[in-house]
Amino acid sequence: MLKLASVTRRIPVSAIAVVQRVGVSIVWRRDYSKIYPSADKAIEDIPSGSTILFGGFGLCGIPEDLIGAVANKPQINNLTAVSNNAGIDGVGLGKLLNTRQIKRMVSSYVGENKEFARQYLCGELEVELTPQGTLAERIRAGGAGIPAFYTATGFGTAIQHGGTPIKHTTDGATEIAAPPREVRTFNGRDYVMETSITGDYALIKAWKADELGNLMFKASANNFNAPMATAGKITIVEAEEIVPVGELSPSEIHIPGIHVHRIVKGSKYEKRIEKVTVRNDDESHADLPPAMQKRIKIIRRAAREFKDGMYANLGIGMPMLASNYIEPGTIVHLQSENGILGLGPFPLQSQVDPDLINAGKETVTVLPGGSFFSSDTSFAMIRSSRLDLTILGGMEVSQTGDLANWIIPGKMVKGMGGAMDLVSAANTKVVVTMDHNDKSGHPKILEKCSLPLTGVGCVNRIITDKCVFDVVPGKGLLLRELAKGVTVEDVRSSTGCNFDVAADVAETY
Repeated sequence: MLKLASVTRRIPVSAIAVVQRVGVSIVWRRDYSKIYPSADKAIEDIPSGSTILFGGFGLCGIPEDLIGAVANKPQINNLTAVSNNAGIDGVGLGKLLNTRQIKRMVSSYVGENKEFARQYLCGELEVELTPQGTLAERIRAGGAGIPAFYTATGFGTAIQHGGTPIKHTTDGATEIAAPPREVRTFNGRDYVMETSITGDYALIKAWKADELGNLMFKASANNFNAPMATAGKITIVEAEEIVPVGELSPSEIHIPGIHVHRIVKGSKYEKRIEKVTVRNDDESHADLPPAMQKRIKIIRRAAREFKDGMYANLGIGMPMLASNYIEPGTIVHLQSENGILGLGPFPLQSQVDPDLINAGKETVTVLPGGSFFSSDTSFAMIRSSRLDLTILGGMEVSQTGDLANWIIPGKMVKGMGGAMDLVSAANTKVVVTMDHNDKSGHPKILEKCSLPLTGVGCVNRIITDKCVFDVVPGKGLLLRELAKGVTVEDVRSSTGCNFDVAADVAETY
């Protein structure tokens, strides 16, 4: 029989946690506190050249006070900022762009931040554009100690091939280009390798934190905060409320305190909303301008794609409006990339909540049975084809189903956001809604896309103001339906490639 030797270790009390019995419970106390008196104190040792993960999505769930504290210390500069986007001009990370404290942004979306786009296009800022789901997973992997992983997102695009400018010269040429990715094939499908991301610091916004650093997030303010909290070497949390240990139920804690190093109570919250969107039940389409009436026609047709019980994701802009035309009695579970399942209608003015927005940064509601989760969990749903349908916009679509919708090189940089991830899901139907022609009358449906691709052979159906095309694998486009007043010849004259015509093609919308 094996006998274990008895070993006595004497460790100074000051070096360990002290156990105090209170009734039958055990309270662990450290000889130091994670709570800092101010945001300024919490960030004062951040050196220049650091990589910082900034939580939030748009302006929702951003650590306002911590960002402000960094902005007030211009000596903290030459930063690499990892964030889904950079807020808006002068707000959120827009402050650090204005003070020129950021050298490189690692983001998925430029959005409506004109200064972000200007600095990038003028060669003043390095920008590493990364698909949103890949960005979330790179951060999650970093927090989990995983150095790299493979994903189908971006295969066949500039993400795989490299070459997208990270930094421009002042005359618009490429000074630093994104490198190509390693490719491997698993089970007959091609994947690109992505490396993980960690930060020297992570600046996180929480709704509630206890004194041990256990965190709770509110509604869609979970987003990138959760994975980033695990991926910082030093994680600094700005909490709306700090509560005593034991006040948070273990079952409602989103991030355990082991990941958190410093906590500061936030104050003076502005909680700006990028797009306050409210519903108007009395809205009439008769007074809308012709361009919007044309879009309503596309949206109404797109709404016919919904089937009872579907799980669906709707892209920014026109696709999102399709939810307004779901047939009565049809239940569709709408998912938003920033961490919502069960999206409801736009709120009434009295229901507007800055912590509850969709992927388009619009205020929303959530239906009974809905749920909130982090961005990495959201894209795990997307990547694994849990969604039945995704509807998104397009700049160009090719006759083989290639999609381009995220950049016009040298002119317009929106970023790919979550689009590359959505269209790479193997078993999710992809429907593109768009005008048939651009403002100059040029076709947007082409033999081959001229713009950088979002996905290769990923589109299943195209719905425009003129017609509905299906993409038939190995054959090309098949004209399925016509808009009212549009003929087959009208479609041929306004389309930039050949297509077949279904025998039963008819005007249907």
